[in-house]
Amino acid sequence: MMNKLAFFFPGQGSQSIGMMAGFGDSAMIKNTFIEASDILGIDFWSMATETNEKINETTHTQPIMLIAGVATWRTWLALSNNKPAMLAGHSLGEYTALVASGALSFNDALPLVRYRAEVMQTAVPAGVGAMAAILGLDDEVVRAVCAEAAENEVLEAVNFNSPGQVVIAGNKAAVERGMALAKEKGAKRALPLPVSVPSHCALMKPAAERLAEYLKNVTINTPNIPVLHNADVASYNDADKIKEALIRQLYSPVRWVEAVQTIHAQGITQAAECGPGKVLAGLTKRIVAELPCVALTNNESLLELQGLL
Repeated sequence: MMNKLAFFFPGQGSQSIGMMAGFGDSAMIKNTFIEASDILGIDFWSMATETNEKINETTHTQPIMLIAGVATWRTWLALSNNKPAMLAGHSLGEYTALVASGALSFNDALPLVRYRAEVMQTAVPAGVGAMAAILGLDDEVVRAVCAEAAENEVLEAVNFNSPGQVVIAGNKAAVERGMALAKEKGAKRALPLPVSVPSHCALMKPAAERLAEYLKNVTINTPNIPVLHNADVASYNDADKIKEALIRQLYSPVRWVEAVQTIHAQGITQAAECGPGKVLAGLTKRIVAELPCVALTNNESLLELQGLL
């Protein structure tokens, strides 16, 4: 029996200089970067390959992660006739998944994610918000910690990444109180994350309003492959519903554990992380141990995946 395949697209945080080096001098990879550079007028190839600080600025990180994911996706399609039965992306990765599904054109997606980064960055002044990873507590305990430590500020559980790994976000002081309380409640670790924007919490509502305005002029087609959305762990064919899911995603938790469980429950037997890094492959292993996930970070991994199908 042929393995049923799902592709997962990583989000912000998986970028690194030299992240496409595993593909050698692939024309497909480089041309995708050049195409993107022509669309946005920024040299993304040198940003991905040469030492610089820009790659970690959110207005560059979001487009570059989209480009890298699409480049890897195109490389897979050039190699194999095996298309995934389902797609999902972690936070920003949801946009890459929509491009792969045919719902969103690469041409439209690039300025869209750059705009998303800009409105996220400007929604909360520098130093006002923060995020932290809480390790070793149940989801319900983390939610209770947020409710108790908020003290009239914003503090929410925003990324349910794997059992025992939940990210919290909100006002900086509230996040610090939450980290201290989580440790009191028995968390193994509470780690501040090196981010400039407190994503997926109520502080992002002003950004969501601006994104909603922008999306009115973006064409969304019916996806050729279902995309499971972060905000509600559902897939849609209707353009307005897809746009609503993207707007809600900005201030709603990333329900990644449920997404992977749902995909596995649909009979998917093989997953692949399509884009730089191995974050989602690691999370998949912790969420559903019996769902193997190959991280497509080089030519060898593409061939490995092909051999598994």
